[in-house]
Amino acid sequence: MPGRENDHERDELVVTESRTRLKEPPLFKVLLHNDDFTTMEFVVFVLQNIFHKSEAEAVRIMLQVHLVGHGVAGVYTFEIAEMQAAKVTNLAQAREFPLLCTVEEN
Repeated sequence: MPGRENDHERDELVVTESRTRLKEPPLFKVLLHNDDFTTMEFVVFVLQNIFHKSEAEAVRIMLQVHLVGHGVAGVYTFEIAEMQAAKVTNLAQAREFPLLCTVEEN
C-alpha cells in the first residue's frame, strides 16, 4: 500500500516555529534649551503645535526650560526626533528666535 508509506513519511516531518524577537529601537529625547531672547509664549506655541502638548503641559515644560535650562519636549525614535528638532529649528529661525533644540539618547 503506497498510501501508507506516505503517511509514515508525513508523520516524521516536524514543523518548528522560529520566534524571532525584534529589538525595540532606541529612543531619543528632544530637548528645548533656554536662551535670553526666545519668548515664553513662543516656546508654549512650539510645544502645542509641533509636539501636540496640551496648554497646561506646554506651560509646565516651558517653565522647566526657563528655570532649569532645558526641558524634554518629547521622546521618539531617532528619525522622528530629528524631524521634530528640525521643525522647531526652522520655525524658530522663521520667527527670528535663537531657540536651540537638540536630540539626545534617552
